[in-house]
Amino acid sequence: MLFDMRNLEKLIDLWFEEDSNYFDLTAKIMVDDDAVATFAMNAREPIILSGLPMAEKIFKRLDPDCSFEALYRDGDSIPAGTAFAKVTGNAQALLTAERIALNLMQRMCGIAGLTAQYVKEIEGTGAFLVDTRKTTPGLRMLEKYAVTCGGGRNHRLGLDNGIMLKDNHIAVAGSIAAAVARAKAHAPVLTKIEVECDRLDQVKEALEAGADVIMLDNMSNEDMREAVSFVAGRVPLECSGGVRLETIRGKAETGVDFVSVGRITQSAHCVDIGLDDL
Repeated sequence: MLFDMRNLEKLIDLWFEEDSNYFDLTAKIMVDDDAVATFAMNAREPIILSGLPMAEKIFKRLDPDCSFEALYRDGDSIPAGTAFAKVTGNAQALLTAERIALNLMQRMCGIAGLTAQYVKEIEGTGAFLVDTRKTTPGLRMLEKYAVTCGGGRNHRLGLDNGIMLKDNHIAVAGSIAAAVARAKAHAPVLTKIEVECDRLDQVKEALEAGADVIMLDNMSNEDMREAVSFVAGRVPLECSGGVRLETIRGKAETGVDFVSVGRITQSAHCVDIGLDDL
């Protein structure tokens, strides 16, 4: 996953400003300024790890000299009751950073775990699970990183990563052929053009127009199988729209190359992680 940790610094500043403003009143009153403590980050339920390097950055923002020891790696499957990291440093700083680090990892591990469930459902089909732009504002790159920890792959990171011609774009252009022609005339030469289709006749038009990728949006499994047969591997096909854990296997078995699922980022539950004194 392409993730620039420098961008995380800006987010950390915002998180601390939101959570502690001038200072952590409780920690200032209850903990001596020079007190040192060691804490373990524990999984209180089975999890797929995601966010360890980010948690380390959060703790070190308030105590640059603290020691952060990762006992496992992002992407590892951790059983309940397992300590996966230890941090030693200024007690005030670590306690102030605790909730921010936990909130982020609980969210990221939740996404990684849900992603892994979807990936397991389509094992052996040849299709890849990909994410969408249905992410939490401000957390997109972290959530997309979490998807990769769970074994998924990233779709567009943002609107500038590729051209996706949806129904409204096509309506404005007048037709799929006109939309693709306009996109090809102005897009950077290495940029792919994907066309969203919800009917088989649109698939044919998109293919003839020179689309690089075709999205089969909310199509029945029967229609997707027909589209796969017609396209015959000439361009990759993506299945999208209303995909659930209980339906993804059947959709992947139609022969599509990618199945995109917004739920892995939009609907993932946070897992239970704790920071406990050692």
